[in-house]
Amino acid sequence: MSISNGEKAKNIQHHKNKPTKIFLGMATNMLKHAFLIFRTYLDLVIDIIYGYFWEGTRKPLPDLEKKHAMLAESAVALAAKIRNKELKSKDLVKACIERIQQVNPIINAVTDERFDDALKEAQEVDKLIEAGLTDEYFQKKPFLGVPFTTKESHAITGLLHTLGLVARRDVRAHEDAECVRRLREAGAIPVAVTNVPEVNKWMESRNYVFGQTCNPHHSGRTPGGSSGGEAALCAARATPISLCSDIGGSTRMPAFFCGLYALNPTSGYTSLKGSALRSGSEKSMASIGLVSSHCADLIPLTKIIVDADKVQELNLDRVVDVKKLRYFYVETAQDLRVSPISPELRSAMNRAITKLTEDATSTPHVPVPYYHAGFNYMFVLWRYWMTHEEDDFASLLTNGRGAAKAYAELPKKLVGMSNFTLPAIMKLLDDQVLPPVNKDWAEKLTNELKEDLIKTLGDDGVLIFPSSPSVAPYHYSPIVRPFNFAYWAVINALRFPAAQIPLGVNSDKLPLGIQVVAAPKQEALCAAVAQYLGEALGGSTLPCKILD
Repeated sequence: MSISNGEKAKNIQHHKNKPTKIFLGMATNMLKHAFLIFRTYLDLVIDIIYGYFWEGTRKPLPDLEKKHAMLAESAVALAAKIRNKELKSKDLVKACIERIQQVNPIINAVTDERFDDALKEAQEVDKLIEAGLTDEYFQKKPFLGVPFTTKESHAITGLLHTLGLVARRDVRAHEDAECVRRLREAGAIPVAVTNVPEVNKWMESRNYVFGQTCNPHHSGRTPGGSSGGEAALCAARATPISLCSDIGGSTRMPAFFCGLYALNPTSGYTSLKGSALRSGSEKSMASIGLVSSHCADLIPLTKIIVDADKVQELNLDRVVDVKKLRYFYVETAQDLRVSPISPELRSAMNRAITKLTEDATSTPHVPVPYYHAGFNYMFVLWRYWMTHEEDDFASLLTNGRGAAKAYAELPKKLVGMSNFTLPAIMKLLDDQVLPPVNKDWAEKLTNELKEDLIKTLGDDGVLIFPSSPSVAPYHYSPIVRPFNFAYWAVINALRFPAAQIPLGVNSDKLPLGIQVVAAPKQEALCAAVAQYLGEALGGSTLPCKILD
């Protein structure tokens, strides 16, 4: 078969271009590696600088007294004790209040409380139980008498509902958020609300209304955002139930930084009504979630906050044999906006992979690497899908009195006259000044990543995924590393469920951890793997001692 002159010319050109392509590929990889090395040393310098100031501010958390030791138990166990008359709700609520009063001067988590009302409601619960209740009643109220707290962006009737905004400094809620209502309906008793960043949009829980919340493991470091107040209080063992929400890691990030378990359900299955002023009718990649020091709490509590008409779709009671699942993992993403994964977190990931490999029953269950080009653009994909959220950040900042403008607020900030924190102004700059993400490119890449992951994972596979490049950072240091939340955020963009798994602590007693991700409506897989790996590799570690 003869080859035409045109085809010969193409072949010659191809062979000429091949060395050029190889050279360009090698040069690109060398530049990437050089940049990653630079970022690694830059992060080291940043930590040295911030550590020089914040290490000296570290304050130990008060130890958990014997009379408060019940707060180290799971919410499920506490509910059972109340139900079986082994524990009075009033005593549990009182212990919760006293513990809050002990730890809050250090962590600054609580922004408003209803202590007296909570004690009265607990007494009523005790009277009802003493008089005798049917099993059917307890089934309808599985957390009867157990106290809970929630981030302040979830409305609780009569309590402050500021969203961390100066413009809403004195605003109180007139009705409960839907997630709060459902927990109350399940018998739980609201005790307090906790700190958030302005409108839940930052990696630290700090604002000009209530100040800065601190990590109970190290008060010079952040507990994360936006559910940082909740995670700090939960990790300090001051609340048995912590109600959160997650649009870019806002549940899983604080859980990781504070050494807790977390479950963020598939988006669209929990009501956002009354949360961060949402109506609940809008479509969103946000979900209501929970954090806990006990993985066993996550599924029972999630069943309560998931929409009643959709709960069956999630099959949350599915029995999962973790040794029969298929495992995939990503050691590190190639998003150059994000810091390189630290050695200690690479080691934590490797420990998890080794454990799963050792316990695998056959070849299909041995963890295998997974990667997709979408992980090269984690932050950008999340940024694009944030433009589809119906809430208007600029308008929310002013409490609906016009819209905050980046070009006006930045000069005011420079002379100390702005009512907004620097992260809020950075968000305005991102929304109003920087060019938008290409719509066709972002949607195509997101859909390709989503479809490939759904096909890969199916209903019996999970993805072990990094949580963050580093452990809980020092206060204010996320300002110079603003994209490091992207490992959580990309999962929101995909609208997949995910759990955060605590894996003990490092040499400085700071929590380690990883995420586990599953296909939509496969929360049971996430929770089962989180329970398994957490128990095997360290789990949730107390930031203090329990006194005898």
